[in-house]
Amino acid sequence: MDKPQLGIIGAGQLGRMLALAAYPLGIRCHFLDTQAASPGGQLAPIITAALDDFEALRTLAERVDVLTFDIENVAVDMLQRLSRRTPVLPQPDVVAVAQDRLAEKQLFRALGIPTADFVSIDAARDLARAAAELGWPIVLKARRLGYDGRGQRIAANATELAAAWDDLKRVPAIAEAWVHFDRELSLIGARSASQGPIFYPLSENTHREGILVTSVAPYEDPELQRVAQGFVDSVMARFDYQGILTIELFQTEHGLVANEIAPRVHNSGHWTIEGAETSQFENHLRAVLDWPLGATDLRGYAGMVNFLGSMPSAREVLSIRGAHLHCYGKQARPARKVGHCTLLDEDKDRLLARLEPLRRLADEANQ
Repeated sequence: MDKPQLGIIGAGQLGRMLALAAYPLGIRCHFLDTQAASPGGQLAPIITAALDDFEALRTLAERVDVLTFDIENVAVDMLQRLSRRTPVLPQPDVVAVAQDRLAEKQLFRALGIPTADFVSIDAARDLARAAAELGWPIVLKARRLGYDGRGQRIAANATELAAAWDDLKRVPAIAEAWVHFDRELSLIGARSASQGPIFYPLSENTHREGILVTSVAPYEDPELQRVAQGFVDSVMARFDYQGILTIELFQTEHGLVANEIAPRVHNSGHWTIEGAETSQFENHLRAVLDWPLGATDLRGYAGMVNFLGSMPSAREVLSIRGAHLHCYGKQARPARKVGHCTLLDEDKDRLLARLEPLRRLADEANQ
């Protein structure tokens, strides 16, 4: 039987890990990205072009059975045109929502999923309305092209809010009320055309300047797990979703509040490579090809530390017992995700203690 051919738009570390999960399954990957030496391009054939180059995208689509992506900032109209010939999964409609923070909030509200209070910012007069309705502090976010803390500002008063919008070049934005939360969580689900949804356990995440630093799973709270699964299930049902979907959440004294969706494999699920029976990457592949989904059972407690800026010494990382090191093949650059490491343990407290040396190595490498 011919090997399935999978096209991946974007060849960052997420695309690279999709390719690494694909080869044992006999799936051949093809990439499109702006840099030939990108993490995915180091592993599989790559078309080098802008992500909005339709002719290049069409060439990729003609070579494969299914198209997917490792970044959602791809022109939706082009994905829709490509889908007339080659399935694009997850579906372009959900990508359109994920690209626009206002549409995302409106989706949550339509599905009855709690969110921060918000005001759409299209003109200067909207800033005063946001101040009156939301109180302080306010988180101002560009509606489009924001990730890893980009396109976001925090304002403590009207002067700072006006300056923040100026700093964002007065692009269409959304002002959100500050959410007082106990911790940040995320939930990953998988769904195919004929199976699912299935879910991984909640993971507890910490961020620095909007960039994920650590994830620990499972976060054990059966009621929160049930509620979060309901959120993911309702979004998936709305779009007849196929693939991996993640919702980022705040845990507050009043329950879970949804922050964002990611219609792709997610940084907070890297721990599933070693920590789950089937990784999020393999289940994404299975879902978009409509193959049987794999079990999400855990192999103990899992903790993941992101390496940002530059990689620590592999010798030092691997001197930590049980370290599972992943290097993305990227050049060092401040705040850039260049690798991660995962540890597993049967005891959560012991796992947290074992993560501390990894955190120190990550901090030292990032200085």
